Amino acid sequence: MEVIETRIDTSSEEYHRNYEAMEALVAKLQKELRIAREDRSEKAKARLAQQNKLPVRKRLELLLDPNTPFLEIAPLAARGMYDGKIHGAGIVSGIGVVEGREVVIHANDPMIKGGTIYPMGVKKGLRTQAIAMENRLPIIYLVDSGGAYLPLQSEIFPDADDGGRIFYNQAVMSKMGIPQICGVMGLCTAGAAYIPAMSDEVVHVKGTGAIFLGGPPLVKAATGEEVTADELGGASVHCRESGVSDYFAEDDAHCIQLIRQIVRALPPPNKTKIGRREPRPPLYDPKEIYGIVPEKISTPYDVREVIARMVDASEFLEFKTLYGPTLVCGWAYIHGYPVGILGNNGVLFSDSALKATQFIQLCDKRGIPLLFLQNISGYIIGREYEKGGITKDGHKMVNAVATATVPKFTVIIGASFGAGNYGMCGRAYSPRFLWMWPNAQIGVMGGEQAADVMVTVKNDQLAREGKPPLTEEQVRQIREPIIAAALKEGDAWYSTANMWDDGILDPAKTRDVLGLAISTALNAPIRDDVYGYGTFRM
Repeated sequence: MEVIETRIDTSSEEYHRNYEAMEALVAKLQKELRIAREDRSEKAKARLAQQNKLPVRKRLELLLDPNTPFLEIAPLAARGMYDGKIHGAGIVSGIGVVEGREVVIHANDPMIKGGTIYPMGVKKGLRTQAIAMENRLPIIYLVDSGGAYLPLQSEIFPDADDGGRIFYNQAVMSKMGIPQICGVMGLCTAGAAYIPAMSDEVVHVKGTGAIFLGGPPLVKAATGEEVTADELGGASVHCRESGVSDYFAEDDAHCIQLIRQIVRALPPPNKTKIGRREPRPPLYDPKEIYGIVPEKISTPYDVREVIARMVDASEFLEFKTLYGPTLVCGWAYIHGYPVGILGNNGVLFSDSALKATQFIQLCDKRGIPLLFLQNISGYIIGREYEKGGITKDGHKMVNAVATATVPKFTVIIGASFGAGNYGMCGRAYSPRFLWMWPNAQIGVMGGEQAADVMVTVKNDQLAREGKPPLTEEQVRQIREPIIAAALKEGDAWYSTANMWDDGILDPAKTRDVLGLAISTALNAPIRDDVYGYGTFRM
């Protein structure tokens, strides 16, 4: 492979301007993550201490192997929603190493509304389970939840992707042979009671852990019986009498110790081999990405400069260099793992779509994971391009992306608009993981373009009615709210709050996150369905 020779002048004014802009965005990211981790009321902290419970982060610290990474999923989910205090949707989830093996962890945070489940908490739980299923990873639930947040029950309970789907997924994972281990560290009320009941093995904490379909207030209202939570569903009840729980734990620390022993006793994983080589760092500092990515998202730049700071030894074997130049395709290694990379260098034309289709097919046949670096305004439009077949050529690319069976990973490093989002493996195309950089924007189209479209549509309507076109003031009244809404609802913060992604990444740390993600994906077979593609239109 050839080394990418950088053409970036790190002493230029433009580089330093870009660097400062990205550095400010990364600082904001670090601040938001710190708030999500630490912003808890004194009342909640005191109550936790009174109950002799450990904070969720301390539970994770005891569970995970020392000095191993934890790849947290959607840490800013529900940011700014509800009362602004449901940090991380009330859940900490991610991928970590326990007893030397990779596992998925889903842990309620009892200091956020007592672990009550909000609608975004359901969405995060389902995403966590999807990661476990797609990557064939054992899942550990640390349950401490008062159940659904009743004022929003209509957003939690009835639909296909609401709370009931969590238990459906548990049944499916059991059939798939994916180990499920549950630590009952607090209340498991109503639907939450099914999480331990449907797990393979359950560790129950004395005094604080309780499992019941209806808690003491509901029992009293329904039957008149007065009973404590421990009498109704405590560790003694379920370990000695009902048999729901399997291991009796004295406290949180003992519970986690038992979970680690259970993981240790699991059969060893059989990870897929894909020809890994010795990892080598990039020749260029990954933090230089700050100065490469323009402050203004519409300003073009060469995606090869980003690739050079992301891949091993900055080596890259580019595919069809001279053909379809608005899409860069090629092979590289990230932390020793082979990857096929597709990165945008402009709008997608027919030739770039056809190049992508061929490249994806090659990677799929060879069992090489795919990495999409999205910075795309969409596919080219216009009369000549439609005559040239852009629609059918774009379809070929979308088809190949959708049906590729190798692990796919997507990072939105700039724009992600329209059908370009689809062709470059947006969320709807099932990448194993999708992240955004803090400068990223996502939407059907950019705010300026959307505003221009609406003005044109209105003027066309007025023309058909024989009326004069919009005045400058009327145009301004249409354009400004559309642009403002696009900026608000299309930025990385809005996306990550709604869990359209798995988190916002510091660009300089993207390489390391990708290495962890690829390792995670190899716990599942590269291909476990019928290989092939749908119809490609001529």
